[in-house]
Amino acid sequence: MTRIGESELIINERGAVYHLNVKPEELANTIITVGDPGRVGEVSKYFDRIEGKFEHREFITHTGFIGNKRISVVSTGIGPDNIDIVLNELDALANIDFETRTIKPNQTRLTIVRMGTSGSLQASIPVDSFVASTHGLGIDNLLHFYKLINNEEELQIAQAFNVHTQIGHNGLQPYIASASAHILKEFVVGFHQGITVTCPGFYGPQGRILRLPLQFPDLINQLTSFRFGNHIISNFEMETSAIYGLGKLLNHHCLSLSAIVANRVQQTFSKDGGKAVENLIQKSLEVLAKI
Repeated sequence: MTRIGESELIINERGAVYHLNVKPEELANTIITVGDPGRVGEVSKYFDRIEGKFEHREFITHTGFIGNKRISVVSTGIGPDNIDIVLNELDALANIDFETRTIKPNQTRLTIVRMGTSGSLQASIPVDSFVASTHGLGIDNLLHFYKLINNEEELQIAQAFNVHTQIGHNGLQPYIASASAHILKEFVVGFHQGITVTCPGFYGPQGRILRLPLQFPDLINQLTSFRFGNHIISNFEMETSAIYGLGKLLNHHCLSLSAIVANRVQQTFSKDGGKAVENLIQKSLEVLAKI
């Protein structure tokens, strides 16, 4: 078995993976990711008990229990680059032996559920509602550094998106990955479903104009009008496609859940985004605790 070098997998002095500062035994197999480090406590306050809290930079982890269900909640920070760190380190904690620095012969399949905020791209998906993402369609470049293999439907959606937006003519190559059907089926009642586009930024990449002209000035309208069979683009944010792509490659169950705090079609914003997120957390934890 090939040994993984010290420079490739950094383990700190307490035996924890470098960025997350978590040891293998300190991580649950069911994991909630949140972008905002301050949101970790907003999730873990619903735990019946917390067994450990760990922190390094923007990465905060609380591990505890709801009943007999062991759950970790981890802050990722914003963007696909942070997801690259978090997903790889979560997998390392589960599937690499830190003593021998070798891949374990029997792999653990994690359940990873993102709970975050997002902007709706459909008038029919109002602020304060919830979206469970069927697919993550990335217009960032993260998954181009990995060997992602798509099924036929995914390839057709990505091709149709490229034709519809012509975004590939400007050097961007969209990629796509699907949610875990095993988890997605549990989040139907009370949730809209659709394709979530993941952007590498908040302003220009999401069509916001402040002082800079945009390369894709019609992006919002193009995303809103896209159709492929029964599929629509429901929303966009900054992590979902990276989670789905890496999760697929690493063989984990992944799902992205979003509280809609803005509707870009109606140009409305939630009057209480914090309450919308809290409602999403409560509703989602009730489901996760039973899976």
